[in-house]
Amino acid sequence: MVLRPRRSLSETLLKEGAIGEALERELGHLRTGPFDEDAFPSRLHDERLASLLGIALGVCFMTCFATGLVSHFAQDPWEIGILSMPAAPAWLYRVTQGLHVATGIAAIPLLLVKLWVVYPKFFTWPPVRDPAHALARLSLVPLVAGSIFQLFSGLLNTARWYPWEFAFTATHYWTSWIVMGALLVHIGAQLSIVRRNVGRTGKARSAAVSPEPPGDGLSRRGLLTATAAAVGAVTLTTVGQTVRPLKGLAVLAPRLPDSGPQGVPVNKSAVGARVTDLIRDPAYRLTVGGRVQRELSFTLEELRALPQHEADLAITCVEGWSSGARWSGVRVRDLLDRAGASPDAEVLVTSMQPRGAYRQSELNVPHARHADTLLALRLNGEELHPDHGFPCRLIAPNRPGVQQTKWVTSLEVL
Repeated sequence: MVLRPRRSLSETLLKEGAIGEALERELGHLRTGPFDEDAFPSRLHDERLASLLGIALGVCFMTCFATGLVSHFAQDPWEIGILSMPAAPAWLYRVTQGLHVATGIAAIPLLLVKLWVVYPKFFTWPPVRDPAHALARLSLVPLVAGSIFQLFSGLLNTARWYPWEFAFTATHYWTSWIVMGALLVHIGAQLSIVRRNVGRTGKARSAAVSPEPPGDGLSRRGLLTATAAAVGAVTLTTVGQTVRPLKGLAVLAPRLPDSGPQGVPVNKSAVGARVTDLIRDPAYRLTVGGRVQRELSFTLEELRALPQHEADLAITCVEGWSSGARWSGVRVRDLLDRAGASPDAEVLVTSMQPRGAYRQSELNVPHARHADTLLALRLNGEELHPDHGFPCRLIAPNRPGVQQTKWVTSLEVL
């Protein structure tokens, strides 16, 4: 006698189409534990719908993670050792950071809809079937909690509102690794389900096994359309803060690219930085020192008398806005050559701002030697406004705004 594995009654009858569906309805309480079969009546709690939303959400999360790493290491270059942010192309950071914020905002409606579609799964019975299932369910805790934290704290960051005590940048960075780890575990656990439901074959199989029941309200296709519309709406109404042609639509953007003195936004004013008296001091000097052959010191008038260079560069903020402008001033590499600095020297740029996390920034070799890295004295043909860094500020290609040091008082060759 040949022994064959026993097939459960429900598996056998499921092969019979309508009979299987009837049995599924009768045994619904076994899937939802203490809940009745009518506890989750919506036809939108659907496996294929969840798979499609999960794919879209996964693309957003992975894009956010990759561009977030670029932003983090651009702000904290010493964390990546031998790697270094390039100075070209000049627009690269503007694109990656704009994409980071745009996909993060777009992911918010996607996450909310995805959670609503799948929340009955949280009440399946029995709650754990085997060790692999237990790991998959356990990964949902950091995945769901971390995703909510990342997206909504990131949204508050774009508005520069911090109703918490922790350091946002470090917390956002390390939480992203936790979320991505949990996401990879979740993808591994759900991959077979997604493959079963997505694509032409998956769509046909899903429609045959679980056709959409009739009912009032949104259909599954209608929910996908509404979700896509919501994603498009939040994107169009915010992305104009960095895509200038769309600024007229950016009614939800916390900052527009032409707001602020001299048509360029600012995050920190001269008053906020407590430099209003220092910047008007007639004894002001810009010094070039450190590992140089000759230490240099310049008054503002002496800086203006040096050869001037112009460059079209953008201020790109980590909050997602950016604004291009015409800057003119003295090339940093010209000052380094005058001081006899080594061609492979890095430079520490210091502001007269008395305190603050970004009162200093470091120029790596590609930036220090780039022809468009300036100590800017003028903006769009005018003397720098105090809020833009008068008497002089650093401006360089492909750098975050927090690294474009204002109210510069010294260059130290390292």
